[in-house]
Amino acid sequence: MRIEELTALATEGGRAVVRAVGTAFWPVVQRRAAELVGRGDAERVRAEIVRLDRTAQALTPPPSGDAGAELARQEGLWAGRFEALLDRLEGTEQYGVAAELRALFEFLAASSGDTAIDTGNATARDGSSAITGIRNASGSRPGSSKVAHTGDAEASGPGSSAVTGIVNE
Repeated sequence: MRIEELTALATEGGRAVVRAVGTAFWPVVQRRAAELVGRGDAERVRAEIVRLDRTAQALTPPPSGDAGAELARQEGLWAGRFEALLDRLEGTEQYGVAAELRALFEFLAASSGDTAIDTGNATARDGSSAITGIRNASGSRPGSSKVAHTGDAEASGPGSSAVTGIVNE
């Protein structure tokens, strides 16, 4: 693989690790990243889990001061680990690790955003509002929102509003 491709994959790997911290997907990402870098060696996998724990501790709760600097530092740390791994491999082994990294990105991409399925009904009366689905505040979560089979939304009375589906505010 070309060095530019390796660098881009490693950089995205660092971002993926940092984005997963504090989410419900962290245990999966932590395990997969540790196994990827550890390459089947149980002791190395354990050492990577410890490093990933330190990353999570550094980012949760958000550090005081310049949170952006710590995020960038952690992204760079993991990008470097992934790049070092990819650099020392060749041929089919390198392509295999690249495919595993891409699979991790796809897992996170499919898992991010909000999802609402089979919601109940919502009724707004006398100037209130109701939603059956998802309400997104500006910049609330990365990723796209998905809804399916949202319930009925009904509004009655002046100033009332009801929505079924997704509301972006």
